Amino acid sequence: MSDHTRRNVLRGAAAITAAGGLIGTGGLQASAASRQPQPEMTTRHFPFLEGAFKPVTEELTAFDLPVTGRIPRDLDGRYLRNGPNVLGLEDPRAHHWMLGDGMVHGVRLRDGRAEWYRNRWVRSSQVAKKLGEPYPRPVPPDDFPSNTHVIPYRGRILALQESGPLPYELDHELNTVGTYDFRGTLEGAFTAHTKFDAVAGELHAIAYYPTWDHVRHQVIDHTGRVVRTTRIPVADAPMMHDFALTEKYVVIFDVPITFDMAAAERGDLVPYIWNDEHPMRVGLLPRKGGAVRWFEVDPVYYSHTLNAYDEGSSVVVDMTTYPAPFHVAGRGADGPYGAGTASLERWTIDVPGGRVRTRTIDDRPQEFPRVREELVSRRHRYAYTAASAEMTAAYLAVDGNPPPDSAFSNALIKHDLLRGSTQIHRLPRGAAAGEAVFVPRRGAKAEDDGYAIAYAHNPDRGAADLVILAAQDFTGEPLARIHLPGRVPLGFHGSWIPDA
Repeated sequence: MSDHTRRNVLRGAAAITAAGGLIGTGGLQASAASRQPQPEMTTRHFPFLEGAFKPVTEELTAFDLPVTGRIPRDLDGRYLRNGPNVLGLEDPRAHHWMLGDGMVHGVRLRDGRAEWYRNRWVRSSQVAKKLGEPYPRPVPPDDFPSNTHVIPYRGRILALQESGPLPYELDHELNTVGTYDFRGTLEGAFTAHTKFDAVAGELHAIAYYPTWDHVRHQVIDHTGRVVRTTRIPVADAPMMHDFALTEKYVVIFDVPITFDMAAAERGDLVPYIWNDEHPMRVGLLPRKGGAVRWFEVDPVYYSHTLNAYDEGSSVVVDMTTYPAPFHVAGRGADGPYGAGTASLERWTIDVPGGRVRTRTIDDRPQEFPRVREELVSRRHRYAYTAASAEMTAAYLAVDGNPPPDSAFSNALIKHDLLRGSTQIHRLPRGAAAGEAVFVPRRGAKAEDDGYAIAYAHNPDRGAADLVILAAQDFTGEPLARIHLPGRVPLGFHGSWIPDA
């Protein structure tokens, strides 16, 4: 391959189906060939295209949303969440969930009202083409409709993707403004999981790319420019989906999921494999400068950081992990495959002793850990995670056949990491819940004085609700359920974006 861009190295479903038959704005239109009987697919399931994952087929706008309960009047802003929502797919065999076109779902809250709901595809050049719209700017070399995260950054809203593509900027009504390169200072790849140190006023990223012999730590200062880039040598081009930050260190996870050139040359949707020959390590890069110190650990798939902080001469990291091996390309299904379920863990890195102690905080299946954002890189007490029966079952699917989701539960979980206790807000069967974001109450002093906000499917309506919980009354009835006009498929990450 002469040109290692996302178009030919990370060939996702969007790239493969770019010429698919699409009629009208926001509609999935099957071609005549795909509508013909296909016997081999009649008994095969595609779990990441079905049930709670099923893509929505149109963009909606609704105003003055109905509400059960009362919306706290100090919630003044937008709750946004990003996720893959494949557009124009003709053949489900050409699909991988993590490479679906990004769609951002948002609700605007003000003065105790839910002013609007919108869902919008991120307008990359491919998405614009499939929607029959012009792409009014030069096409970047690694263009992709960012599908993983959406964050506020100095008055902007940025949709994020890892391993190549620039972030896409959105306006406050979720229209795509264009790519964003931090005032011309971003070179190469970016990340889906930034860390913002509110005290230092710095945005941090760890970026990887399949043809690099290193990964990059990037620091963006208060001016909005990349002011420091540190290249960290690594072997085998590993996937680094997330990282952690403390006041002293950048914490880097070198996992045994590595780029496979043979898979890329075959045209595999996701050319990353579990590599038993690649050792699992965690590295500490001093924020003040210096070399990375590496610590070997037993292999797991590290998925998401809750938070990290310094504790004396040690570093504490709370995170979700899956048992080894973990196959991001899947095992015959249209999404990732895990050998077991995700759990919440604490890793304590003993810097003088040169070792890592690990322990399981909670072994219930759960994902998408979140902390109060102002505490990123500082000591925290509380954590919020989501348990989704359909997501857990889909991750265990082999050849498209997941175990019954009745074996798992739907819930939002609040962890008190000081007391070692949990509170569970249980949701009914069929009420798949996404990531819960914590929003502090206006004037809050206690760490958990505020609200946990998440999208959850309402099986009675066949559509989603935005659920607002009082974090200090986590098991109680929601303060409000905002009833959306359509479904919000299970996706990835989001943010609360307060009005200035």
